[in-house]
Amino acid sequence: CFLIKGLSHSATKYVPPQVRGAQEALDDKKREELGRLKKMVNGLINRLSEPNLPSISGQLEELYMANSRKDMNETLTDILMSACVTAAAMPARLVMEHVLLVSILHYTVGIEVGAHFLEAVVKKFDELYKSDAEGKECENLFALIAHLYNFHVVHSLLIFDLLKRLVSTFTEKDIELILFLLKNVGFSLRKDDPLALKELISEAQSKANAVEKKLQDQTRVRFMLETMLALRNNDMRKIPGYDPEPVEKLRKLQRTLVHNSGSGKDTQLRVSLESLLSADKVGRWWIVGSAWSGAPMIDDTNNKTQQKLHIGKVSSKIMALARKQRMNTDIRRGIFCVLMTSEDFLDAFEKLLKLGLKDQQEREIVHVTLHCCLQEKIYNPFYAFLASKFCGYERRFQMTFQFSIWDKIRDLGNLSATAVSNLVSLLVHLLRTKSLPLSVLKVIEFSELDKPNVRFLRQVLSMLLIKADAEDLHDIFGRISENPKLGMLREGLKLFLSHFLLKNVEAHKSGEEADLLKERVELASKALQSKEPKLKL
Repeated sequence: CFLIKGLSHSATKYVPPQVRGAQEALDDKKREELGRLKKMVNGLINRLSEPNLPSISGQLEELYMANSRKDMNETLTDILMSACVTAAAMPARLVMEHVLLVSILHYTVGIEVGAHFLEAVVKKFDELYKSDAEGKECENLFALIAHLYNFHVVHSLLIFDLLKRLVSTFTEKDIELILFLLKNVGFSLRKDDPLALKELISEAQSKANAVEKKLQDQTRVRFMLETMLALRNNDMRKIPGYDPEPVEKLRKLQRTLVHNSGSGKDTQLRVSLESLLSADKVGRWWIVGSAWSGAPMIDDTNNKTQQKLHIGKVSSKIMALARKQRMNTDIRRGIFCVLMTSEDFLDAFEKLLKLGLKDQQEREIVHVTLHCCLQEKIYNPFYAFLASKFCGYERRFQMTFQFSIWDKIRDLGNLSATAVSNLVSLLVHLLRTKSLPLSVLKVIEFSELDKPNVRFLRQVLSMLLIKADAEDLHDIFGRISENPKLGMLREGLKLFLSHFLLKNVEAHKSGEEADLLKERVELASKALQSKEPKLKL
């Protein structure tokens, strides 16, 4: 009796022969279709070269239209990986042409094409890197990633993540891979994010000094450091074999084939190494509408409980403070917690980027940062440095900060004296560091100045004129003298500087400070009219 119960409990569900036969027929049909698809894609990839790239990319687009995208992505990725990831070093030209094809499909078909290929390449590299493979597979995979960056499929964030990982372990194999990557994309990295490259170079130098005696081949370490210094100094001659011409030639071809997609900046995948490697566990936020089963996270209850406890312990007071500050959504609370618990502005910047926010969510970073800055009882420069970092990172952050500051300027009458003082200090920092242009003040109507606006402008301009260097002042004020649309702002500023700012200046400032302010006002006024068009009679 017990045996029968056990058997009936463990037995699988009965499937009638007729249904089973239909399922097997469907599976056979699917296998046959996939085999035929693979044969067609393989034939196209085997014929791939620069002259017939437009024709082959067009035929692949048609295949994407006629077949499931999932099947096409898997088939194309498998064939490209088989072609490019071999134990022998692949010719650079061949790798470039294959990646260029992926980039064209990435723009014309959809970003899931590039995203699927990128994820497969990065995961394969991680697997081979950990297994200490002796062939040239890692270099070939690195070449694929480098050219995905060169053809604007992926953002520099991933490249810096890979370089940081290699610098942290710093074996002889790592040094070779760092050199390989820098030779391929070093100057593009310098152009895209010079600050991150500078930080990487100083990290590599300190790591090289720390492990100097452990490494046998010191010449390669020296060569790597010399390459990094050549990049920092923008000296292409010091990098042997560096030739940007083949990439530039293929970029021109790419632009002609994807003329409708502009520069491709909107389709660049801003994804980190960590996000790609953990995509199966946390989903693929960088692909709109991507499917995800989520099973590993659901099953892993122990990890989930520990994570909750950890967050609770660390941030219970912070969460209470977030509620007090009316952080009424999960996104705002998350940003607030990052701001309150970061070690410094660079730590906050990295953590905020790792939140992977998009569009409207991303703008909340600016709104929460500005809110926190204005709520501080004593001005905290942390927020100004963080704001400056975001403004320099992407123009969209600069625009969001500008619009948010405009909203605050329009609402000056309802802000407390402390909030106004903090806003003044933040704005002066952003103007001094050239994170925002002086045209941010165009929102003020100089013909209808009320007391809050006069007080605010006087504080901003006084602090800016005294704290900034003479050379910087000339640049800051000179920038708005070039634009004919800013004529009203220029006239308003000149009038304000001469009448409102210098009026009773001796009564409010010390003699030395008053003299300096007069001198700076004169300098600013000259800069404002230096490039104004002369009226011809």
